Amino acid sequence: MRGKFIVLEGIDGAGKSTHVEFIAQSIRESHGVQVLVTREPGGTPLAEKIRGLVLHEPMDVETEVLLVTAARRDHVARVIRPALEAGQWVVCDRFVDSTRAYQGGGGGVSLGWIDELSESATSGLSPDRVYLFDAPAALAAQRRGGRGQAEDRFEAQDLAYFERVRDVYLNQQRLFSEASFLVIDSSMSVSRIQNLLLIDIATL
Repeated sequence: MRGKFIVLEGIDGAGKSTHVEFIAQSIRESHGVQVLVTREPGGTPLAEKIRGLVLHEPMDVETEVLLVTAARRDHVARVIRPALEAGQWVVCDRFVDSTRAYQGGGGGVSLGWIDELSESATSGLSPDRVYLFDAPAALAAQRRGGRGQAEDRFEAQDLAYFERVRDVYLNQQRLFSEASFLVIDSSMSVSRIQNLLLIDIATL
């Protein structure tokens, strides 16, 4: 039986990465399945090299799209799809919606072009569930500032950029039924968010 594909999305600082391992462990406990945790860009040796370029090397936004898509192609072909076909569940930190939100909403690239490239790169693979961790851009910026880490090219963008990214995420959510896309108010406490996740994961 094919495994399920679970994706976490949200602007930098929204809190999604805080819950990746919690979601994976909750799936293991509630469904008794093996869970692979991975991320984008990344997930394979090649895609991790591309990640470093995208996060830290100057480039135009169209180049970003092409590199991220190339990384996704390798990731899906070598890791995600084989795991799903083997019956494992896959929990992925970011997927296609990140490209639509960041390079499309933030960078102004055509969403139609992004969708065309993504469809080809993934051979039509789409998540069974997307958890969108949503927070106002100002709150997310405060959280990023509290990490004490050097910013990458995206984290260094201004609030207007992240508001555009957030708008695309929320508009994307409206395109799907609640059966596939769940928006989580990440201004809530960690414990409350995890309680909501537990309830939803039990229904998957």
